[in-house]
Amino acid sequence: MKKNLKVHYFQHIAGEGFGSCYDFLRQHQAQISATEFFALPFNLPVDLEALPNIDDVDLLIVMGGKMSVNDEALYPWLKVEKQWIRRYISAGKPAIGLCLGGQLIANALGAEVKPNHHQELGWTTVYRSRTVPKDCFALPAQFEVMQWHRETFEIPHGAIQLAENPACANQMYQVGKNVLGFQFHPEITPNTLRLFLDDDEELSIFNGDYTQSAIQLKKSVSEQFVVGNSILNEAIQYVLRS
Repeated sequence: MKKNLKVHYFQHIAGEGFGSCYDFLRQHQAQISATEFFALPFNLPVDLEALPNIDDVDLLIVMGGKMSVNDEALYPWLKVEKQWIRRYISAGKPAIGLCLGGQLIANALGAEVKPNHHQELGWTTVYRSRTVPKDCFALPAQFEVMQWHRETFEIPHGAIQLAENPACANQMYQVGKNVLGFQFHPEITPNTLRLFLDDDEELSIFNGDYTQSAIQLKKSVSEQFVVGNSILNEAIQYVLRS
């Protein structure tokens, strides 16, 4: 990883910051900046010029959020964000999308995002897809990660599905060698989870066979976070090698 790497992240809600990869990137002397879309007034027009110059970003990380990628009427900046993502990826630059972020990248590339058959909230097992080419990003055969979503992405045209599970067919994808989109939350830390669990209103809208209660999630132990955090660190190094 090169020195003075310029990392920019798009943040959509106040409680969902950089997670585990902040410390990893700071260890490598990365320069980290952010666009905080959640802090913008709903009725404030945003144009592409208000976002960073693509040439000034070495790595983009698109974070999660409560909204849908289809909520452009409620959050007008979503349309501009997707336009910027499309231009950035078209320039062949590295990007990673986490949960809503993975959906935003997929949608910016023309893929549909829609309600999933099952809502997922809590720790679930994810499986590496059986048809992944050998030169793609390497995942364990199966691993446990944090989920927090009711919608999911279709795999963008030309992308490769990397992971799946019974609750959600598309858990991760790869575009070229420089873009990775996650449906799950590899960046989650114990502190981030505590912030998520403080949102009683958000928790109340989840239900189904693949959801866990706040009581169950508060029993999470530190070892559960390690696998996802390690996968994300490896993903960052992978897209930067492109």
